[in-house]
Amino acid sequence: MRIPISTKLITVTILILVAATGTITWISSAYFEKKASEQVDIANLESAAAKAKEVDNIVSSLVDKTRVTASLLMKGTSEQTGTGDDFDFNFTKDKNFVALEILKLNGSSVETVARKIKEEALRPYGLTGTYMIHLRSWQKFPIRSVAQGSIELKNASYPKAPAMVTIGIPLIRDAQGKITHVALADVTLAPLEKPFTDPSERTQYLVDRYGELLAHKDEQKAMARLNMNKNPFVQKALVQKSPQYQTKFIDPDSDKNYFGASVKTSFGATVVSQTSEETILEVSHEVKRRAIFVAGSAISMAIFFIFLFSMTLTSPIEKLAEMINLVSKGNFDVKARAQVKSHDEVGDLAEAFDHMTDGLKERDKVKSLFSKFHGSSVAEDLISKDIGVGGKSKDVVVFFSDIRGFTAFSEKRSPEEVVEMLNEYFGVMVKIINAHGGVVDKFIGDAIMAVWGAPRGSDRDPHNAVRACLEMRKALESLNELRLSRGQPAINIGMGLHAGAAISGTIGSDERMEYTVIGNTVNTASRIEASTKAFGADLLVSDTVVEKIGEDFKIELAGAAEVKGRSEALKMFKVRGYRAADGSMVDVSTPYSDYEAESADKVKVKAA
Repeated sequence: MRIPISTKLITVTILILVAATGTITWISSAYFEKKASEQVDIANLESAAAKAKEVDNIVSSLVDKTRVTASLLMKGTSEQTGTGDDFDFNFTKDKNFVALEILKLNGSSVETVARKIKEEALRPYGLTGTYMIHLRSWQKFPIRSVAQGSIELKNASYPKAPAMVTIGIPLIRDAQGKITHVALADVTLAPLEKPFTDPSERTQYLVDRYGELLAHKDEQKAMARLNMNKNPFVQKALVQKSPQYQTKFIDPDSDKNYFGASVKTSFGATVVSQTSEETILEVSHEVKRRAIFVAGSAISMAIFFIFLFSMTLTSPIEKLAEMINLVSKGNFDVKARAQVKSHDEVGDLAEAFDHMTDGLKERDKVKSLFSKFHGSSVAEDLISKDIGVGGKSKDVVVFFSDIRGFTAFSEKRSPEEVVEMLNEYFGVMVKIINAHGGVVDKFIGDAIMAVWGAPRGSDRDPHNAVRACLEMRKALESLNELRLSRGQPAINIGMGLHAGAAISGTIGSDERMEYTVIGNTVNTASRIEASTKAFGADLLVSDTVVEKIGEDFKIELAGAAEVKGRSEALKMFKVRGYRAADGSMVDVSTPYSDYEAESADKVKVKAA
């Protein structure tokens, strides 16, 4: 990965500044966080304790009023003389009372012996006194707990009804001290809500012994009777034996950290005070922000000055890098010294760069010329290593082709016409050979010698060579159509393929060399091409080629012939087509694939 020098300089400066300011920021903010956390723990607990004391006073007052009023109601009921002015003053005139009910406990049964409902408190909601009867069945008030001597509080708020809380107290005991009557007072939620309405960054609320909300800063939550048992802090606070509890926790609703404190009241309810860590640590975060701002300002100034300095160094280097990129794409005409004016080491580098491009330009010119004579793969192979006389044995496929009747054609044409015809013919055939991975070794008059497998070979060389020959067969038909349209005679050719070992390399002397392949394989390929005249076929391949291409081509035995240079007759085959991707055989034939056989020099067809 390329990293500019200016980037490196700026990065190092930033790292130093960030390390210094980051350390200071971290130490100072950690100190502030620690102190703030300690202060919030203390403040939370003190606030919860103050609220718990206030709730105790409110509930104690309501309990006393409930006990007095219930006693008056019970007395009036037993004397059957009405409730009297005292009850009227305590119940009717007290705006907090909504309903009062006295229950008699008889074993497992509970009987209502007296009930008073303030109808005018229910009327604005379109409710009657029967609502209170239904409320008891919905509410499932823990009467048995009251029968054991406890004072119980239960949220009695429901939608489209008054916000209330039910207070249950023991009322009458028998001679054995057993509670026989309990009183349930439904009072407005306002007295319990009042301590939790003061503005504060803390969230404070009151829950009963089962975790259900009794009072909250948000009255709608209290009226909804939310159960806070899902809150991990409330869960732990309710089961604590100690009346006070505090810890840090994660709120499940907001997924944020909170500092929490709880204090239990004498009536079993619990006051919870919690503060978001985000709010508490705002001062610490402000310190961080200011430190980051200062560091950012210092870094910005450092970047500006370093950038100005680095430009004098990096600008000429970047120009050189751009020119190297152009050279890598083959443009050797760039002049570095004309663009880099530095009188330092970078200027020296620019001069050396220009010397290098001059040498590369000459090398590329030589390579381009060499490729035109021997093909790009041969040129690259020779350039990549030391040139010397010698070669290596390789498995190759050798190709020869010849134009039928070329001597007679040349005698009747001017040299210019002959050269024009050859150039057009060679242009078509050489392109096909190159496209199929072959290398044209040389032109011998009208003949083409090509090779697959040298200087680099693959397992598909025999297949590629045969496919190239079939492609040339079709190309010859198109070329002849063009020649006939111009009033020129058609051309017939013969092609021969043979596979085997040959020496690939340079031959000659230290003063004059030629890259080629030599050996018996080459001679045999030449004889096979010569045999096409005797068999009247445009393409013949040897049995060694047939063995290598397997069943991928449509092969037909042409026959055997004795050729010069071989003691045994040579079996030769015609190629009629190839196997397509779907497995079917595709015939490749043209009017010039077969022609009338005639005698050929150095070839004697063996009778079948």
